[in-house]
Amino acid sequence: MPRILVIDDDETVRDVLRTFLSGEGFQVTLAEGGEPGMGLIRDEKFDIVLTDLVMPQASGMEVLKEAAAHCPDTPVIMMTAYAAVETAVEAMKLGAFDYIGKPFVLDELSIVLNRVLEHRKLQKENIRLKKELKRKYDFGGLIGDSASMGRVYDMIEKIADTDSTVLIAGESGTGKELVARIIHYNSSRSQKPFVPINCAAIPRDLLESELFGHEKGAFTGALNARAGRFELAHNGTLFLDEIGELDPSLQVKLLRVLQEREFERVGGVKTIKVDVRILAATNKDLEKATREGKFREDLFYRLNVIPLNLPPLRERLDDIPLLLKHFIKKFARKRENRPFGISREAMECLVKYHWPGNVRELENLVERLMILVNADVASVADLPERFGGSPAMMSPVAVMTEMQTSREHQVVSIPESGVDLDALLHELEKDYILRALRMTGGVKSKAANLLHLNRTTLIEKMKKMRIDLQEAAQSALNR
Repeated sequence: MPRILVIDDDETVRDVLRTFLSGEGFQVTLAEGGEPGMGLIRDEKFDIVLTDLVMPQASGMEVLKEAAAHCPDTPVIMMTAYAAVETAVEAMKLGAFDYIGKPFVLDELSIVLNRVLEHRKLQKENIRLKKELKRKYDFGGLIGDSASMGRVYDMIEKIADTDSTVLIAGESGTGKELVARIIHYNSSRSQKPFVPINCAAIPRDLLESELFGHEKGAFTGALNARAGRFELAHNGTLFLDEIGELDPSLQVKLLRVLQEREFERVGGVKTIKVDVRILAATNKDLEKATREGKFREDLFYRLNVIPLNLPPLRERLDDIPLLLKHFIKKFARKRENRPFGISREAMECLVKYHWPGNVRELENLVERLMILVNADVASVADLPERFGGSPAMMSPVAVMTEMQTSREHQVVSIPESGVDLDALLHELEKDYILRALRMTGGVKSKAANLLHLNRTTLIEKMKKMRIDLQEAAQSALNR
């Protein structure tokens, strides 16, 4: 039950409100005037404060100020028989949520209170989401206890709560955007926007408008004025991903913004000033690019105030078990929380692998295994071929080669009368469906996985070809 504090020096009003509010589902606390009301505000917690404006000793304005000092998130509703506009404006300026004049209709008060409760609900949800976001992007969001990751943690801790520009370098899949978010959410700007933009994903002609915004009519299709990412990130953080792909003409304009913290929208003349922290990321060697004349040297040094290099996964192989545990927990719902693990032999294959896709590749592998592997432990045979496991799919050439080998090296020739290609392909398809069923002991889902088919597609093909599990078993006995 939401708690409401009613403050009024009129006993009749207090009694009426207690009866009405109790019937509306509130837990009601009464105060006979401003002084005892302020004492309750200091000592207890309420969801709503409903106070009269004109009272002896302490007015409703004083109650409002006391609430702002001790419980700023608690909505305060003012009541007064002097429903003057000036008084209402003053109360709203001091932080009153709403204002209702006396005498009031109880149904109107009910509407106001429901609006307050809805606002309170959204307020609490916002606080919960911010806490959840903070937990997601604390240092626990980075997984690994290797020496190279230890250096990354130390650097983030030193630079997070500063306004310095950071250039995050690392191969694709090493977690550059995750690190940028962790830096933001551990800074004094954490309550302000984090605005990312991928400089490589947006066409060059549109990127300037995305960064700086545009005015109405600035170009064909600009039907309305629009704020750019710099404006949206005001007082927060702007993350420029793939900065090495930025067009040279935009490099000049970006340099000016970094120096002056001001710009004009496309098609505009008004100078807009912003307070933005810049985090940039690249998978290129920007220092080499500057030497080759592909990236502006002055912009590079503006961005490279604090360099932060993320190690590739092949340089932190000791972290693979921790990362596997993290991703298995993340994708547990895909297996309805059934247990899942990696065999020792499969783990050895993963540790020997060179990981060109880094942590993202490992994450994708875990998701794939947890969907396709029915057993509680993934074996080497479950791994894709590049990890040392079973071939993912045989090429048509390999298929025909195997057919020739299995038929005692007979050379297939085309007679002058020709061949029925459809019938030949039908037999080939049927043969491989029977082989897959035989290899998997008749388990259709596993056979479908071997053939890279959906289970329902395999069943339809079996019906069409009149294949049953007894035929697959008999085929196994004949071989």
